[in-house]
Amino acid sequence: MIDSQGQRGGMRAVVVGAVANALLIAVKFALGIVGRSQALIADAVHSVTDFGTDVMAYAGLRYAGKERDRDHPFGHGKIETLMSLLIGVVLVLAAAWIAYAAVAAILAGDINRPNAAALVGALVSIAVKESLYHYTVRAGRRIRSQVLIANAWHHRSDALSSVAVVIGVGAALVNPDWAILDAVAALVVALLIVKVGFDIIVPAFRSASDAAPDSARLTEIERAASAVPGVRAVHDVRARYYSNLLYVEVHIVVDPSISVSEGHGIASAVRQRISDSVPDILDVIVHVDPDEGEAALTRIESETD
Repeated sequence: MIDSQGQRGGMRAVVVGAVANALLIAVKFALGIVGRSQALIADAVHSVTDFGTDVMAYAGLRYAGKERDRDHPFGHGKIETLMSLLIGVVLVLAAAWIAYAAVAAILAGDINRPNAAALVGALVSIAVKESLYHYTVRAGRRIRSQVLIANAWHHRSDALSSVAVVIGVGAALVNPDWAILDAVAALVVALLIVKVGFDIIVPAFRSASDAAPDSARLTEIERAASAVPGVRAVHDVRARYYSNLLYVEVHIVVDPSISVSEGHGIASAVRQRISDSVPDILDVIVHVDPDEGEAALTRIESETD
């Protein structure tokens, strides 16, 4: 889970992005209209969705960092996952609208030749959004925030879409007969946004559906548990994602003749070893099972005596 200091840092990164997006929306819409560029106006719409996802990311971070309570005994981490899903869906819907407008303009022949103002707007967008991507993704990785990293990629998708605008507008400026490339650039923008949207949706959906980690991570958990003195065997290792962290459940086999207190001590050691050895662990539940083979042998010897 995100601690309070990490939460504040993440929320600060989102606020910086939101302010920058608000300014870019105004600049790109203005220069898109003055510059007669459909691609830059589409890019401005993308920035509007950026601003909306900043709000979602802020809400996700604010509530995901709350302590466990009676109504949420496992914490509020799922809120962050749900917000990441919502960010991805908004991206895909925005891309669909941009693609529809671009295709409609191409089919209708409603093509305007953009001017240099549109090129300036796109270059400013690239510089600002790429800087925001690096700033935000560093903050997200530092606090291991799924929603903050998703928002960072939204910034990167805006920068990439602006690159397409530069190419389309630049080509139209070089040759008036290539003015259709502005609309084509808008279509490329849409495709880039769709890719980023699904790159966010897929892992967030896996997390929301309690998906298990890969087999290598499960093997890592089993090895950590097996390394604890007193553990004779490990079985039924299970784990599921809760936001970007893992809930783990494992069964260990111990000597049946030890006391309950000793068994509890071994279980505590297993829990600690897994938490220390395996990254991204939220909680570990350890079930202690007696060694049935030795228990059966003990019963037979007792009956024989």
